Amino acid sequence: MLTRRIIPCLDVKDGRNMRGVKFSADKDAGDPVELADYYNRTGADELVFYDITASAERRGIMRRVLEEVASQVFIPLTVGGGLRNTDDMFEMLRAGADKVSLNTAAVDHPNLISEGAERFGSQCIVLSIDALRVPDSSPSRWAVWTHGGRRNTGKDVLEWSQLGVELGAGEIVMNSIDADGTRDGYDLELLNTVTKAVSVPVVASGGAGNLEHFYEAFSEGGAHAVLAASIFHYKDFTIGQAKAYLDEKGIPMRTDYE
Repeated sequence: MLTRRIIPCLDVKDGRNMRGVKFSADKDAGDPVELADYYNRTGADELVFYDITASAERRGIMRRVLEEVASQVFIPLTVGGGLRNTDDMFEMLRAGADKVSLNTAAVDHPNLISEGAERFGSQCIVLSIDALRVPDSSPSRWAVWTHGGRRNTGKDVLEWSQLGVELGAGEIVMNSIDADGTRDGYDLELLNTVTKAVSVPVVASGGAGNLEHFYEAFSEGGAHAVLAASIFHYKDFTIGQAKAYLDEKGIPMRTDYE
């Protein structure tokens, strides 16, 4: 059975790791370079680095900070924010990334997914989707938002997920804006809807507040990996504690880091 992954997330703004609720990103949560080193040493399966204001500010990723983060980790590193073409992707891969995450640019130019997959391989292309539940929708629907949760595209999350995979995305990160930072748990309905509809791994993102939430994302949501930030940044739990808990619950985990 394939092991499941635990992935800490660094949301970087002005060179600092930031946290908030529902994409507010208004609380300083530490130095991203120090956190990268900590997660590399304590069993993270992968690490995600998002420059969370690059698209909204129409600029490229903070390369210097990224290079410093990449120098601290020997696990897969995914980088996203402000990537507009395959040359931008190449620069991030040269700076130390193993995968690139596309969000706003992919919505604006869907062919960017296929261009990236053709140049670097689907395994390098992650489609990150910021989803907000459509009020009073029955059955439930979610809309795709971009620019760090600032703009409603009107696209349907399920349709966009399926199209992204058809275009060549090798993985999907499903970010629930409703759940982000609340610590009330992942949006299991959203996860379950998407994981059943696509053939690539889906990463749960937004809402982790305790170890049971990780278990629910795997067992009920069908996730292949869980992305988390506050629960680890503020040392509520360590990755080792999360893996021990999940292993006891029957979720296969990588433990060779010990």
